[in-house]
Amino acid sequence: MKRAMVCAAAALAAAGAVGAELPLWELGMGAGMLHLPHYRGSDQSHTWVLPVPYVVYRGEIFKADRDGARAVLYEAPRLHLDLSVSASAPTRSRDNHARRGMDDLPPSFEIGPNLNYTLARDRDWKLELRAPLRAAVTLQREPRSIGWIATPNLNLDLRTDTGWNIGLQAGAVYADRRYNAHFYEVSPEQALPDRPAYRAEAGYGGLQLIAATSRRVGRLWTGAFVKFDSLQGARFADSPLVRQRQHWSAGIALSWVFAASSRSVSVPE
Repeated sequence: MKRAMVCAAAALAAAGAVGAELPLWELGMGAGMLHLPHYRGSDQSHTWVLPVPYVVYRGEIFKADRDGARAVLYEAPRLHLDLSVSASAPTRSRDNHARRGMDDLPPSFEIGPNLNYTLARDRDWKLELRAPLRAAVTLQREPRSIGWIATPNLNLDLRTDTGWNIGLQAGAVYADRRYNAHFYEVSPEQALPDRPAYRAEAGYGGLQLIAATSRRVGRLWTGAFVKFDSLQGARFADSPLVRQRQHWSAGIALSWVFAASSRSVSVPE
């Protein structure tokens, strides 16, 4: 799934110096390139060239910054609860060998609570345990629910002396039966000699490792990421739609910040 596309649009925000007075909001626009599989487990990939908005909002409840776009529901020194969103782009079955003759995969939208616990931190780094749980729906003329997905992970954020922000994340994927069936089930009517019928089950969906970096110099923001995805041991790994159990994806983007609020807010350490 092209969840990285959301990161490239909604989380395109670079944090400024901690403890500083910064604009309440900033807006920019740029372009990015993403190389991603058609879906997790596909042996085919696509390169996307997309407009990339740069959005920063440093409000008390609604925020869009280097941690992504979210609504803060509860906040304590080490524990906070926010509302996270994600999405996937469509996949046309005529462009994918494994799914030939099957229905297209429509784009989807995910939303749900995200519990974050700070395990350790210093001025220039922070280690968090994150536990997002999101409900997913398709984005089409008649939207339908396709289940739930959970992606618990460890997230390390670093700020270097050179001005680069670095993020490292490692986590697992879990989903219910409906979610896995949406991507990996093959009904008897869709079966072919090289694509037997398959019933997807709920459970473990593999491992994800992500490394990302960003830097703001004046009005220019630069960001990039690389992601390793493994479906080894996933409950649906035997689906005939899974043609590759390990793959890489990557992206890079540039944005020019053209507007900022005259009102400033204090950014805590």
